[in-house]
This record gives sequence, C-alpha cells and structure tokens, in this order.
Amino acid sequence: MPTRILLEGRPGTGKTTVVRRLAALLRTRRAVGFTTEEIRHGGTRSGFALETLEGGLRAVFAHVDFPGPPRVGRYGVDLGVLERLALPPLRSAASDPAPGDLVLIDELGRMELACDAFRDTVGVLFDSDIDVVATVHAHSDPFTDALKRRPDIALVQVTRSHRDSLPGELAARLEGP
Repeated sequence: MPTRILLEGRPGTGKTTVVRRLAALLRTRRAVGFTTEEIRHGGTRSGFALETLEGGLRAVFAHVDFPGPPRVGRYGVDLGVLERLALPPLRSAASDPAPGDLVLIDELGRMELACDAFRDTVGVLFDSDIDVVATVHAHSDPFTDALKRRPDIALVQVTRSHRDSLPGELAARLEGP
C-alpha cells in the first residue's frame, strides 16, 4: 500500500522547510514535485514563487501586483505557472510512476487549489500506486478535509518545536531500513 502523508501546520511553522530538507535527505528515492517560497520586499511578503524539485524551474506564482483572477487574499495568482511547471511532472508520476518515485507537493493551499487541473491531478495521485507527501494548511477546505479523512492518510502536525527533526524521521520512514 502506498504511503500518503499530509504535513499540516499553520503558516510559518516550517512545512516548506520540512519538504525541502526531506527532498535533500533522500538517497534511494527520486523526488518529483514542487515547493513554494515567499517573496519578500522590505520585510513584507509580496508574493510566492514556485520551484520544481527536478530541474529547479522557478517562476512567480502569486504576487500583490498580479491582477488575477483568481485572487487569494491580496495576491493575484498566475495559474499558468502551476500548469506549466508543476503539473507535467505530477501528471507523469501519476500515469507512469518509476520505481522509487516519491511525489512531494508544497502545498495543497488555496492558491494551488484554485486550479481545477491541479485538483484533478492531485486526486489521481492520491488514488495511484505512488507515495505522496504533501503540505496542507490547518484551515478547513472541502478538498483537503476530504483527503485528511481518508483512512490511508497519515496526518502529521508540523510545529516549530519538531520541524528540524521531522525531515530525518520522514526520510527514514520513506526509505526503510
């Protein structure tokens, strides 16, 4: 049975840090997916960049200066970035997973879930025979709430107190003895 882990936490607890460190620790698995990162100007968050794990492709995904739609909070979201950078490797992993592949998604958040194609692809991934680790906000959302209720999901809380030890624990769990 595939491993399915949702890393849940409030903003700033270190979910992205956990995913990045986990990807760096993997020795026997190929990580496919993406991370997001805050863009700051003058100490203020102005947007988010998306970066693929393989190839390091990077683009601004959401920004206060983007018009949208969609808009999530004060950010306009460029769903084309998600469709061009994140979806191709996720779809490939869902349709033809290579032995040892692991999908890492940072994150299943409001901005990403505004994309129907992304939601559909995530649904296929969670129903496929591939291991998936994804980050989710602690807030309620119909899509992520349904994932959290699945019996095959391990829901792991990310807190500042254990975010440094969590990547090693997850790597050991995912790579086995």
